[in-house]
Amino acid sequence: MHYLERFAAPAAQLRRVLQRKVALSCRHHGDEPSRFEPMLDAVVARCVASGLVDDARFAESRAASLRRRGQSARAVAARLAAKGVGRDLAAQHSAASEEQEVAAARIAARRKRLGPWSRGDRAADRQKHIAALARAGFGIAVVRAVIDGAAEDDG
Repeated sequence: MHYLERFAAPAAQLRRVLQRKVALSCRHHGDEPSRFEPMLDAVVARCVASGLVDDARFAESRAASLRRRGQSARAVAARLAAKGVGRDLAAQHSAASEEQEVAAARIAARRKRLGPWSRGDRAADRQKHIAALARAGFGIAVVRAVIDGAAEDDG
């Protein structure tokens, strides 16, 4: 319960944390961790049933947070999947409109000082800047629009 007080987590992440704690305790006390699997299932099910753990709420809030930090839709989906959110739920919450994707790419470019926010010769570093945003998961049309665009004071 202390873990859930400090961190929002999907059911799969809670299960991994509890498994780690059980394995550590079993190693210390000489028990077999597989004995506690039914208890782990019961605890996770009880947390889901009581609403302490809600994968949809977690996915929604984490996707919004990552989007505000300038993550692409692909990166958001990958991060959600890594946390144990189901593929369908991750795809649903990571989907973004073209405008949202451009806004996220602009945030990423500004944070990394790419394109219009670059301090050096923009023309000489254009390919490097395009490659950096493409590696971050943005589509080529979005990347070109951001790198070749003018710097606006977005906040």
